[in-house]
Amino acid sequence: MEYTREPCPWRVVDDCGGAFTMGAICGTLFQSVIGFRNAPSGFQRRLHGGLMNVRNRVPQISGNFAVWGGLFSAIECTLIHWRHKEDPWNSILSGALTGGVLASRTGITSMIGSATVGGIFLALVEGFGIIATRLHADSFAQHTRLYEMENLPDLIELPPKARLGFSGAPISDAPIQPNSNNVEVDVIAGR
Repeated sequence: MEYTREPCPWRVVDDCGGAFTMGAICGTLFQSVIGFRNAPSGFQRRLHGGLMNVRNRVPQISGNFAVWGGLFSAIECTLIHWRHKEDPWNSILSGALTGGVLASRTGITSMIGSATVGGIFLALVEGFGIIATRLHADSFAQHTRLYEMENLPDLIELPPKARLGFSGAPISDAPIQPNSNNVEVDVIAGR
């Protein structure tokens, strides 16, 4: 479950704006290259062609991204409300339903194809996210296992000059004193 996301009513606006921004940035990059390549020869003409292509196409691309992001988020919030749980299936079903709804004007066959592609794409995204989370959790568990008290070497058997306290100062040869829990603790030499 993602704790960094906005609550559901505001998530729709947040995702819609994020998708619009992503469409604007990526659209500007791609359309400037396409316009530059398709313009007549000469640097000034190519630069002008790239800018004109960005001006003509990027608003449409950004709007399409915003519609997709807003619809996806609205369907996901609806599924979260109906199912009373937030899991990867909500995203997968939202991707499939969003693809189907956006292709509804082109017929049933196109709707089924777009829904299938949307569901598979979101399943891949969620699957890679789960794999990355598990790999990160395993490495984190191995990292914390190194610092557990059972895995630390026994410092009592080392010579006094090899033992260091928490501050980096050598542990003195003072006798071991029990603390309030009757656990033996070495006294750390003062600075």
